[in-house]
Order: sequence, then C-alpha cells, then structure tokens
Amino acid sequence: MIKVGLTGNIGSGKTTVARLFEIIGVPVYNADLQGRLISQHPDVMNEIITVFGSDVVNSEGLLNRKAVAAIVFNDALKLQQLNAIIHPKVRIDFTDWCNARLSAPYVIHESAILFESGLSTLFDKTIMVTAPDALKLERVKDRDGASAQDILSRMANQWPDAQKTALSDFVIVNDGKSSLIEQVFSIHQVMMYC
Repeated sequence: MIKVGLTGNIGSGKTTVARLFEIIGVPVYNADLQGRLISQHPDVMNEIITVFGSDVVNSEGLLNRKAVAAIVFNDALKLQQLNAIIHPKVRIDFTDWCNARLSAPYVIHESAILFESGLSTLFDKTIMVTAPDALKLERVKDRDGASAQDILSRMANQWPDAQKTALSDFVIVNDGKSSLIEQVFSIHQVMMYC
C-alpha cells in the first residue's frame, strides 16, 4: 500500500480535493477530524487541561476548541505543546486505520500541517493544494464566519504555499479556474500504476 499525504493551507480546498479522491474510491484519513475526536478522549483531555487549564472545557465537559484555538494561534509554544499531545496519537490511529485497509492500492492522509508537524516523513508521496491567498481568505470567511484577523493569525502558523509546494510530489491548483477533477484524476492514474 502506498501512503500519500495531502496538504494545503487553510482555505486552499484540500478537503474538497480529498472528497474527490473518496468519490473515485480512494480511502481518505482526515487527520484534523480524527485529531478532534482523539482530543475528546478523557485521558487526552486531562493532558490538555494540565497544559491549558480547566477554562478550555465547556459546560458539557467537552473540549472548547474555540478557547484552545484562541490560545494556540497566538502562542507558538502552546501550539507546540498541543501538537505534542495530539500528533503522536493521530500517528497511531492512522497506522491502525491503514492496517484495516491493506487491500487498497493507495490511501490518502489529509492534514493541514503535514510538513509543519513532521508527518510528511511517513508518506511515499505528497500532494499540495494551492490557491491564491485572497481566495483562501474569502473561503474561510464564508465557511467559518471568522474575522480576517483570526484567519490571518491561523495562516501565520502554517508554512507558505511555496515552501510546501517545493517539498511536494504533486501540486493541485484550486484557483476556481483549473479543473480539480482533471487534476485529481491525473494523480490517481499515476498512483494506480506506481
């Protein structure tokens, strides 16, 4: 089985690209979603509370992701501490997930911070989804209702597109003009014959 990392900065459209791969039958692991689920496990929450305090837990006893985001996207050390708690657990979960899909020719691991987290070393190939910054900003505003300042703060914690593109085996341009379907299918054809 070939393991492919799929990344792209916030608002690039990597989740849309991941869905296109799923439509053509490729198993896709969403690291961001799995990380959220893992963060709600009681033992993981206890680790997070130890670092961030009990203010990051809501009235239902669940992790308040907005409170955590407000902290980590303005404090690089706190972001590193959160990643040190979550990322090793996501790696284990991904390995288990792959072991349940050994018959697939290839699988995709979708993660916004594939390179920043050091996860890229786990993959045989990587795909980067790019988009113009102004378009990314508008997409996130529309999707999340976040302010431009909040979005820019989150973007500042990700490597620039050019840096990730230079490290990637494939690049998908999601500028609203280029066909995503054609780009995905082209990569799929290559991956099926690796």
